[in-house]
Amino acid sequence: MTTRFLLDTCAMLYTTEDRMDAQTKALLIGAFAKGESVAVSAITAWEIGLLAARGRLPTATAPLRYFDAFVVLPGVRLEPATPAILMDSSFLPSPVHRDPADRIIIATARALDLTIVTSDRLILAYASKGHVRAHACQRIEP
Repeated sequence: MTTRFLLDTCAMLYTTEDRMDAQTKALLIGAFAKGESVAVSAITAWEIGLLAARGRLPTATAPLRYFDAFVVLPGVRLEPATPAILMDSSFLPSPVHRDPADRIIIATARALDLTIVTSDRLILAYASKGHVRAHACQRIEP
């Protein structure tokens, strides 16, 4: 199964809340229709935990159960934060995002030749410099 996209944490949340913009939703549905998978980095579990600890996770479900329920969905792949990816996240071309989780997501996308699906302006700006590919998504309000 081919993987072309890596959801960052916000994109994963938009997907689980059914708040993803129509263009991105169509892009991901198209990937699934072609038998492709969508990746999520293991570092996203850490970010989900941080959101839960701060009371900002949009569900009452336990954070690990919430994350695990997403990554076992058909067409979703969990990508590990390997030692090589962790090391690469320390040596990304400048100027780069200062958030360590976002650096790991960027390094994962670069290592696996994936396009990051994100609403993070700093990742999108980094992509505009040609260091990584990114697709801008938006959270829609109900």
